[in-house]
Amino acid sequence: MATLYTHKDANIRKTWLLMALFLAVIIAVGWFISLYLGDPAILYVAIVFALVMNVGAYWFSDKIVIQMTGARPVTKAQAPELYRIVENLSITAGLPLPKVYVVDDPAPNAFATGRNPEHAAVAVTTGLLQILEKTELEGVLAHELSHIGNRDMLVSTVAVVLAGFVAIVADIFMRTSLFGGGRDNDNRIHPIVLVLGIVGIILAPLAAQLLRLAVSRKREYLADASGALLTRYPEGLASALEKISSYARPLQRANHATAHLFISDPFGAGERKSVWNKISNLFATHPPIPDRVRALRGSDAQQPGGGANI
Repeated sequence: MATLYTHKDANIRKTWLLMALFLAVIIAVGWFISLYLGDPAILYVAIVFALVMNVGAYWFSDKIVIQMTGARPVTKAQAPELYRIVENLSITAGLPLPKVYVVDDPAPNAFATGRNPEHAAVAVTTGLLQILEKTELEGVLAHELSHIGNRDMLVSTVAVVLAGFVAIVADIFMRTSLFGGGRDNDNRIHPIVLVLGIVGIILAPLAAQLLRLAVSRKREYLADASGALLTRYPEGLASALEKISSYARPLQRANHATAHLFISDPFGAGERKSVWNKISNLFATHPPIPDRVRALRGSDAQQPGGGANI
């Protein structure tokens, strides 16, 4: 029978597989453009540029996210209960105490950011603090601390940057082609390779976006599993997710660039009810709440009658 541990191991393997596919897409795009334009150096420039972008985005990601979300730091005196839960969970998880922030917004949500556990931050909205019971809040915060412990911020940041880089490169290639770039090299490329390459370039941004979103969804399942193991009470997080999903209005400062960092879709946690549900879920930054709740309640880590042992 599958347990939270096996779910965690499977999600780690699948996530790194998706990251490998990302790198393969970038290498393929760079290789074809260098072949099309007759300049082998383009491939090396593309790889180096992608790595430089990754390092820069990773180093400054926490400051950028805090500014974009409007989160404000709070002290232990201002939010003693919130601080106590974060402190106890951090000790249990063996993590340094992250900085604690609050977002003034009635929509219940939370996120974690930072380049590593030593430079991490967790933030919750005022709406979340108002509607959740203690065990539910513990479940949400354990989920966010699991993102920190699992090094999800690095994986998420790399995925975002790589997806954006593929889109930029594809756009540059299409513009160059329209203005005649590379036509002198067309005769040196097999027609089938040329057609497949152009089709691949056109579809690369869509594929990269889908892979980025898939990485985000896998990280949510992994953080749910890890958070439930941390509190030893999956029902707390499951109940919190149900409450969060019942609030369908978006965050006041919802942003597509940071949407994947939140515990639930900041553009509206309510599940989509249209005939396009399955298609729209392909482009969602988060897996459906009912699926996450079923995974939590179906695990054998469930312990009746308990809260977090902290």
